[in-house]
Amino acid sequence: MLERLSERHQTRLARKSDSPDSSLESTSSFLSCFNDCKRSIDTQIAESFGLTADPSRLKSHLVDISSSISNLEKLVAENSYFLPSYEVRSSLKTISDLKQALENLNSELIPRKKLAFRNKATKKDNSILTGPSGTQSEKSSSGLPEKLSFLIPESLGFRNKENEILVKNFKGFEMGEFTLSDLDSCEVRLIGSTRAIFAHRLRNCRVYAGPVTGSILIDNVEGCVFVLASHPIRIHEAKACDFYLRVRSRPIIEDSNGVRFAPYCLRYQGIEEDLEEAGLHEETGNWANVDDFRWLRAVQSLNWTVLEEGHRIGSAYISESGNVA
Repeated sequence: MLERLSERHQTRLARKSDSPDSSLESTSSFLSCFNDCKRSIDTQIAESFGLTADPSRLKSHLVDISSSISNLEKLVAENSYFLPSYEVRSSLKTISDLKQALENLNSELIPRKKLAFRNKATKKDNSILTGPSGTQSEKSSSGLPEKLSFLIPESLGFRNKENEILVKNFKGFEMGEFTLSDLDSCEVRLIGSTRAIFAHRLRNCRVYAGPVTGSILIDNVEGCVFVLASHPIRIHEAKACDFYLRVRSRPIIEDSNGVRFAPYCLRYQGIEEDLEEAGLHEETGNWANVDDFRWLRAVQSLNWTVLEEGHRIGSAYISESGNVA
């Protein structure tokens, strides 16, 4: 359902791109699509109460709702570059409310196991839930993944690596989504353009990536350095990370602290052509205009800062072999 609505939304944007009022019309089209998707999720939630007699079917239904909410969140991220800040905040608030409604529904309809005293320790249930990408996450008693901000898509990528140099060259390929998940102390080099990048559970990594024609979603990262160019970028649960960005819209952070921002500094053979084709050849300065959606005070957020020039890494040249120069 969400995929069909999203395709319809993109078709409307393509038809209206030449209009002088395209920005206003694009916002109107997005809101129409977003509201249709929300109504669909509301219907799914209402239908849950009729499935209580079949626990297995109910759990599957709740997982489908979780997936729909995650896809709706992705829709907002991909279109945030042209939306007014108020509409982005309002949409994210709606998504937060839907997540809370799902959590309440799960608590109400899925019976919790009763505590029982045993003489012998029982083996811990290490059951896992595989998301659309095949990514495995801890499974709660309800069967829903716990604390996943978005479902990791089923796409090419690097997963479950430690202390490795990971290189992917997209030159000559029509690359869609690319996923980085569960990496520890790795160096990632992505040469060429891709449509979207998803980064989830990275520790002490360095990620160098060519231009992304769509969006970047980053979740649950710590002690990392990211050198990225994209249209919208959303960062969730980042701690002590540095971001070197070139972006068309204001970067969004949420539930993050100790993050620092600087301008994009990546070089590789052919990068200027890739930036031109991705519509990212001009420096907008938006890397320093960060929106912290958890900071409600009128003063500057204390969760992020501009990285001082003396502490920046300088120009970074990457290739398929050798060290980053």
